[in-house]
Amino acid sequence: MSAFTPEEIQALRSRFPILGRTVHGKPLVYLDNAATSQMPNSVIEAVREFDRTKHANVHRGVHQLSQEATDVHEGSRDRLAKFLNARRREEIVLTRGCTESINLVANTWGRQNLRSKDVVLVSQIEHHANIVPWQLIGNQTGSTVVPIPVLDDTSLDQDAFLKLLEGAAGPVKLLAIQHVSNAFGTIHPVVEMIRLARARGIATLVDGAQSVPHFAVDVQALDCDFLVFSGHKMHAPTGTGVLYGKFEVLDALGPWQGGGDMIDKVSFSGTTFHEVPYRFEAGTPNFTAAAGFTAALDFLEEVGMEKIHDRDTELVAYAHQELSTVPGLKILGTHLPKAGVVSFVLDGIHPYDAGMFLDQMGIAVRTGHHCAQPAMERFGVPGTIRASFAMFTTETEIDTLVEGVRRVNKILGGR
Repeated sequence: MSAFTPEEIQALRSRFPILGRTVHGKPLVYLDNAATSQMPNSVIEAVREFDRTKHANVHRGVHQLSQEATDVHEGSRDRLAKFLNARRREEIVLTRGCTESINLVANTWGRQNLRSKDVVLVSQIEHHANIVPWQLIGNQTGSTVVPIPVLDDTSLDQDAFLKLLEGAAGPVKLLAIQHVSNAFGTIHPVVEMIRLARARGIATLVDGAQSVPHFAVDVQALDCDFLVFSGHKMHAPTGTGVLYGKFEVLDALGPWQGGGDMIDKVSFSGTTFHEVPYRFEAGTPNFTAAAGFTAALDFLEEVGMEKIHDRDTELVAYAHQELSTVPGLKILGTHLPKAGVVSFVLDGIHPYDAGMFLDQMGIAVRTGHHCAQPAMERFGVPGTIRASFAMFTTETEIDTLVEGVRRVNKILGGR
């Protein structure tokens, strides 16, 4: 039985106004959800209503608008704590996105804990945002970033991982790993990897940018020290993100950025800092978007995270089946389970060229290295064509993609 009936999918689609538009005279087929997901009416209206009736700065004001805005902003923290099954609301730090969250950890935990020759383990197919911050901190601390090798099916080499945990490349201080590969959709066995790391006293960070929007993530079950993700990949506004951290871990860290609202008392003889999580939230936050973030969480829970994951599974299986019939097409990322991503190359055709032709047909896909250049180097390609799905994606849209790829093959590849 399908996760959604055709009628339910159409009802879902009707809640996303952008799906009704055309591109180059063709109905929009939006298959770039891993980059940025679309917002339903409820999220758009939540932001508009906030701006119409409550637009004021948070935390600092005693007037009613500020009080109401603060309630909305802090309400989003409460909803996020519940959504992730965090032990307490103070474990939720509100950021501008996944990238800022990782940089926050690198510049607080990393500065305090990494030393010369220490190792930060990442995957060979990691997003740049979980490589570069650790390299930058390594330039200051002498620590190094070491990749866990990936197998041909894009799963992580667990034997190599164990050897690295045992110090094959140096003493490991942190495992920083994607839950789901943004380039290929591969779901990594992070629960077991975290267990193995924790048994050796190694701290853990999970990049949940591609997992939190697609299936239920329970931070207590993961038992990670940190989890990071972005709102704009889960139907919330841009400029929203989360750093989850175990309270005792966050409480041991000093601030990263200085400014308003992260302080306790400021004087020229010295400054003391606010409690967790506010010491990590310097300056005016994106309080308008917080209203939309809460509405997005409401929307996801209304639809059901289990049903969203089941729908992902259906769409990936169908896309693999249909795309595999195209001559000269190779799917990268055949290891199952996967989230809603199918990444592929066409023999003799550059991904950028294919993407431009597909766009003329109204099909929005992502082409290039997907901020994962080491992953592309591992597989010897300049980039891939990536189709990424949401719960409103239809099999008909995948059929349109397949037909579009066949036309690209004929025009550019002579097939």
